[in-house]
Order: sequence, then structure tokens, then C-alpha cells
Amino acid sequence: MSKFRKKKKGMPAVNTAALPDIVFMLLFFFMVTTTMRETSLQIDTPRLPSAQEVKKLEHKSLVTTIYVGKAKDTKYGTSFNRIQLNDKIATADEVPAFIINARSKVSEEEVPFMTTSIKADKECSVGTIVDVRLKLRDVNALKISYSAGASID
Repeated sequence: MSKFRKKKKGMPAVNTAALPDIVFMLLFFFMVTTTMRETSLQIDTPRLPSAQEVKKLEHKSLVTTIYVGKAKDTKYGTSFNRIQLNDKIATADEVPAFIINARSKVSEEEVPFMTTSIKADKECSVGTIVDVRLKLRDVNALKISYSAGASID
């Protein structure tokens, strides 16, 4: 009789040769699709007023945001009437230059679709928002969106 026996083989090893390719492909995908934060808030996070009806903005790349609220740094004062344009605290008189600068960065065909979003704290005064609106009207930026939170019923 022969003494040939079949050797029991364990589970084959997992082939990890393609693993680095998959990791780099995922890394590249997330690097391409992720957008970085464009502005760091110099004002406290606005507590948005509630709204009864909310509409989603279509072209988010054509939205210019103006923040109104209380400044984090006390050197600007403690009132809720501070305006932030990009990464700096500004006055209402600087709003037209801010909008003109934003318009210069887009093509001429996209300018009519530009929207100015005002994110104002619910504690800020209406006078500050009116000042911003008047300055926006001076540069013909009439498409304004007010950011609000959804109401909880």
C-alpha cells in the first residue's frame, strides 16, 4: 500500500496586491471632491431666526455670504451689529467693494445669477441689515437671500 495522503490545505491568503491602488484611488477621489472652508468666522455663529418656508439655493458657487452678528474679539465691541466680509470685520460702507470684487471673479454671463446671502443673528438690529441692503442696492445686487433655520412645530 502506498502512503500517499492528501495534505489538508488551510484557507488561501488574501491577495493584498491591489490594496495600495484602491487606497490611493479613494484618497485622490476625496481630495478632488472635497471643498475647503473658505472663511473662518470672526463673529459668533449666528443663531438663525426660524422660517416657515425655506428654499434651497441653486448655484452655491455664485452665492456671496455676508455675516452679521456679535464679534468674537472684544476689540470690535460687544454689540450684535458687526458685519463680516470674507475673513475680516467690516462696515456697511465696504459692502459695495466686496460685491464688485466677487463679481470680478465670475464670468459676465453668470453675474445675473449671483445671489447675496445674509446670515444674521436673530439678536442683531434691523438697522444694520437695512444698511447692508441699501449698500447692496447701490451696486445693483438685488438678489438677496436671508438664511434661516427651519421652524420646529
